[in-house]
Amino acid sequence: MHNKPQVKNRINFLDEARGLAVFCMIFYHAFFMLGSFFEWEWADALFDFFMPVEPFFAGIFIFICGISCTLSRNNFKRGAILLAIALGLTLVTAVIMPALGFEKVQIYFGILHFLSVSIIIYALLKKPLGRVSPFAGVLICAVLYAFTSGISRGELSYGELISFSLPESLYKTDIFMPLGIYSPGFFSADYFPIFPDIFIFLAGAFTGAYCVKNGFPKWSIPQRVPFFGFLGRNALVIYIAHMPIIFALAYGAELIINLFK
Repeated sequence: MHNKPQVKNRINFLDEARGLAVFCMIFYHAFFMLGSFFEWEWADALFDFFMPVEPFFAGIFIFICGISCTLSRNNFKRGAILLAIALGLTLVTAVIMPALGFEKVQIYFGILHFLSVSIIIYALLKKPLGRVSPFAGVLICAVLYAFTSGISRGELSYGELISFSLPESLYKTDIFMPLGIYSPGFFSADYFPIFPDIFIFLAGAFTGAYCVKNGFPKWSIPQRVPFFGFLGRNALVIYIAHMPIIFALAYGAELIINLFK
């Protein structure tokens, strides 16, 4: 992969695609919170309705993060900062909020944990990954994604050609939950394990490496939807702030509704 990215123009399409994914995430999390904490039935119904498409938008977000790594000069620093923020989020959701009476809010390995670890892994493996053709890299990622997609069910397989069952003892503990291996009682309100999702991330990195070397498509540079671009450029801040804001608004709305009952 290209070691010194030379991209003169901002790739606005990346910001806007990331922003669209963030926009969908905000509503998805809002429906979850309103249904789980405030027991609003319509929110529960919408959460269930949109659940099947959530992996698609999450995949877009992860893929674009992989592309963005090829445009960064210090991925290890970015990953370390993001990991610190993610661990702070775990402290708040798994220790502080349960102590205040909130249940089912703990996040042990959510999207921020996953992205931070993926960025650090990319930073550490950048040179060997750079020796792989981007086309071959994307193909390998697709194969490995399919191969590891059943890891939470205790198997590694590729259709009927290859299949391995993992030891049941691995699934009696949550020590390996970052890898996608966890016990039946494990719960995380937001959960993105390293496997198989890291192969979406790396596919994005290989795609970004190709574009950095050969040039991003001209259509990806102009700004088309400024609102989504704004969300995409401020994705981290929005992710951290949106849940407390949604909770505060919903709590205020419930207080007002109760006044008129």
